[in-house]
Amino acid sequence: MKKSIKLTSILFITLLFSSCATIFGGKVTEFQKTKPNPGEPQRDIRVVALVCDLILFWPAAIVDFATGAIYKPQSQ
Repeated sequence: MKKSIKLTSILFITLLFSSCATIFGGKVTEFQKTKPNPGEPQRDIRVVALVCDLILFWPAAIVDFATGAIYKPQSQ
C-alpha cells in the first residue's frame, strides 16, 4: 500500500513539474512562436529547460516545442 502511495506521489510531482519552459519560462513572444524563414538564423533553445524536460518527463519537451516556449526570447 505504501509503495503505491509513493509511486503515485512521484508521478504526480513529475507531471506537476513537466514542461519546464512552458510553466517557468514566462510569456511566449511572437519571435518564439514564429518559425524562421530559409536563410534566417535559427532560434536558440533554452538548454536548461530542455534537459529538465528530458530528465523529468520527456513528453513535456513536445509541449515546450509545440508552444515555442523552449526557444529563448529575442535578445534586444
